Amino acid sequence: MTSAAHTPQSSHARVMDRLYRRQRHFYNLTRKYYLFGRDRLLRDLDPPVGGRVLEIGCGTGRNLVIAARRNPHALFYGVDISQEMLSSAQSAAARAGLTSRVFTAPGDAERVDARQTFNVKDGFDRVVFSYCLSMIPDWQAALANGIAQLSPNGRLHIVDFGDMAPWPEPARSARQAWLSHFHVTPRADLFEIARLLGGAHGLAVKPASIAGGYAWALTLSPARPSQMLHTNLA
Repeated sequence: MTSAAHTPQSSHARVMDRLYRRQRHFYNLTRKYYLFGRDRLLRDLDPPVGGRVLEIGCGTGRNLVIAARRNPHALFYGVDISQEMLSSAQSAAARAGLTSRVFTAPGDAERVDARQTFNVKDGFDRVVFSYCLSMIPDWQAALANGIAQLSPNGRLHIVDFGDMAPWPEPARSARQAWLSHFHVTPRADLFEIARLLGGAHGLAVKPASIAGGYAWALTLSPARPSQMLHTNLA
């Protein structure tokens, strides 16, 4: 696995490094109990032969390793603002023997140009946000940037915390209080913003709810002409 030189840290990068300096060692073990929908997202990636997959906010590299094992015909790239997490991602790829197909670099999701960082001029066939938009200060800029990294026929996949609208209010409040300790804020308008940003780039949004809105999954794909007509008339 290759990694670009670490750039000077922003305040958010320092927060993330402090948060994950120790947590990264047991992150995968604990998060599997409440980060629902990640494995379904990875199963749905289906990159083309020779395809390139980018995960923005790749964390420990858990998703990159699983996806690379499942798709030996594709290359995988990850960026993260936390050097602590990138260290774990690099170790994970090395242990899995995937350093020839999994590459990482430091990058701020709001502005990193992964195409330039990894010299992928035509863009990425798949871009993934897995439980990270809820941790990014300007998450709308990050989502717009993710869309900008796509190849002309690429797809963008998101899974993240939902608003739990059908749940009783005490359950919603308790979860939010707990998530706040990890600098996590569910994005209540994620569907709306994804439709706006995606529509501006000819992408149609397919949303799904997980566990009654505990989490949301979205896929942004090139829209068919009939979908674009519907969007324009809406």
